[in-house]
Amino acid sequence: MKSAGRSLPQVSQNELQAMAYRDPLTGLGNRYRLRDKVRLIAAERADDPAPFTVGIVNLDGFKPINDLFGSQAGDDILCQVAHRLKACIPDGATVTRHDGDEFAFLLPLVFEKTSAERLGQMIKEVLSAPYDLGDRNVRLSASFGFAVYPFAGEEFEELMKSAETALYRSKRRGRGQITVYSREIAQEMKRSTQLEQALRNAIIADSVEVHFQPIVRIRDASVVGFEALARWNDPDLGFVSPAVFVPLAEERGFIDALSDTLLRKAAEAALSWPRELFLSFNLSSAQLMDPGTAGTILATLGRVGLDPARLELEITETAVMTSADTAERIIAELRQSGVRISLDDFGTGQSSLGRLRDFTFDKVKIDRAFISRITTDRASEHIVKAIIAMCDGLDLQVVAEGIEEWADAEKLKTLGCAMGQGYYYGRPVDAAATLRYLQTHHRDFLPTQETA
Repeated sequence: MKSAGRSLPQVSQNELQAMAYRDPLTGLGNRYRLRDKVRLIAAERADDPAPFTVGIVNLDGFKPINDLFGSQAGDDILCQVAHRLKACIPDGATVTRHDGDEFAFLLPLVFEKTSAERLGQMIKEVLSAPYDLGDRNVRLSASFGFAVYPFAGEEFEELMKSAETALYRSKRRGRGQITVYSREIAQEMKRSTQLEQALRNAIIADSVEVHFQPIVRIRDASVVGFEALARWNDPDLGFVSPAVFVPLAEERGFIDALSDTLLRKAAEAALSWPRELFLSFNLSSAQLMDPGTAGTILATLGRVGLDPARLELEITETAVMTSADTAERIIAELRQSGVRISLDDFGTGQSSLGRLRDFTFDKVKIDRAFISRITTDRASEHIVKAIIAMCDGLDLQVVAEGIEEWADAEKLKTLGCAMGQGYYYGRPVDAAATLRYLQTHHRDFLPTQETA
């Protein structure tokens, strides 16, 4: 008796095997295909191990595009990427798709670093052309990691791990970077991981400290506030520069925890200062992308008991532009609560004047690059003079950063700069030393019981 239903098509063993080795979206081979190809070429070259290269390419900023335009648009882009890669890789090479927006290569005729970098640059340019989504075009950059056999590993898994290490370093350096694995890079990444774990432990142990550098009124050198600066001295690693560990916390996604700890400590210290002195604190680009930042900051001030009007947050132009709409909302919410906003490193961005027009700031800090040459370089002097005049017209306060010499301070005084900061007035010191500084530099300061 025949079944009433339609019989299912028979799938051959070869077809099943082909499916197991193919990415269903793009039609490229998958990781298993790459593994077998790598093992085959390694076996062929076992007697005379001539080098070959594996590489990984990852699209920069693909997830936001996918979230914004939808998964179908994301799939369209991935298919276009696959088509471009097949068209531009050298003869005899293999391209495969792995997870998400990650593709991989086997390059039998790429023998060393320079050739890998040159090929990576060519592929990067191919992938940077606009992607057609029908009613719109989008652009993406790509990051690359390469590993050369047998120097970066003799087994498939080891080679891919080396390529992933190189890719990770590329991602850390920014968009559109190309890295070829080396032992030095591996050591660098290992140290970075050790540093990350030590920093996480230091945050939990509350051992990252805050130092304070005075900000003064230039005309009489009287202190008007302090900038809070992170300091970390690890028992095993020694002193670690904030220029190293702050970006690391941003990259690894725990800058919020670090910033919360530092703001709490800084606000607690500020309670011991005369009430008219302000606390200046730096916000990162990652925090200006988080809609919850304003609430978190105000909650910390509330727990400590510091008046929001005494807090001044320093942000850079780059941080503002990373996510302009979110940053604008955060700034508005903070200013509404009394917090003041300062634009840091002014003069070094690509469109600083536009930022002054588009965002509401209370203060501008002139970058030290201009201040350090103000007495020896006429261009720097005129730039500083123009910034001061412009801010005066916009009712913005001005602070000159990096004042290290008496002559710098005198020149700024003649130019009408109201406030300054730098080693000439005081180096960053801890909370206890800051109280001692106030005893000699603030006429109305009354020593607390701890400092008397």
